[in-house]
Amino acid sequence: MLTLLTVAIAPSLALFSYFYLRREIAEEPSVTLFQTFVYGAVMTFPILFIQHVFEEEQLFHSIYLQQVGFTSLLEEFFKWFILLIAIYNHYDFDDAYDGILYGASISLGFATVENILYLFTFGLDTAMMRAFLPVSSHALFGVVMGYYFGKAKFSEQKKNGYLLLAFIAPLTLHIAYNSILALDRLWVYFIIPFMLFLWWFGLTKVKHAHLLVKLQYKKN
Repeated sequence: MLTLLTVAIAPSLALFSYFYLRREIAEEPSVTLFQTFVYGAVMTFPILFIQHVFEEEQLFHSIYLQQVGFTSLLEEFFKWFILLIAIYNHYDFDDAYDGILYGASISLGFATVENILYLFTFGLDTAMMRAFLPVSSHALFGVVMGYYFGKAKFSEQKKNGYLLLAFIAPLTLHIAYNSILALDRLWVYFIIPFMLFLWWFGLTKVKHAHLLVKLQYKKN
C-alpha cells in the first residue's frame, strides 16, 4: 500500500517542484499553494460522483460526448471555478507567475487523487504510463489555465477575455487529449506528438509569465 501511494504521488510532486523551481523572483507562500492543492484533491470526489450519475442514468447517447466532451468540460470547469472564487482575488496572488503555480497546484491535486484511485484499482503496471500521460497533461492544462488567470489579473485591459481564455484554452487541450485516447489502437501514433506540443505550449506560457513578472516589477 505504501509503495502504491508513493508511486501515485511522486509524479505530481516532481512536476510541481519543477514549476515551482522555475520561479525566478519571490517565493510563493507554501500554505496557499498547499490549500490550492487540497482544493484540487477534494474536487475529485464530486467530479467522480457526477460522472457516475451521468453514466448510470445514460444521459448521453454518444460515448464520445460522455467520455471526451463532458469529462473534459466537468474537470476544467471545476478547476477554473475554484481558482476564480478562491484564489483569483487572494492577496497572495501578487504576480503573473503565481497563476501558473496555482493552476498547476489545483490540477496536480486532482491528478494525484485520480492517480491514487487508478493505481489501487489497476496496480503498478500502469504507473509509468499514468505519470507520462494523465498526470503531466493535467499539470500542463493547469499551467495554461493559470497563465491566463495571471494575464487577467495583471493586465489593464481584456480581463474578462483572459478569464474566458483561462477556461477555453485548457478545455480545448483537454478535449484534444481525450479525443486522441478515444482512437482505440491509433491513439499511440498521435499521443506522443500531442504531448510534445503540450509541453512546448506550456513552457512557452511559463516563459511569457516570467516576462510579465519582470515588466510588473519594473513598473513598481
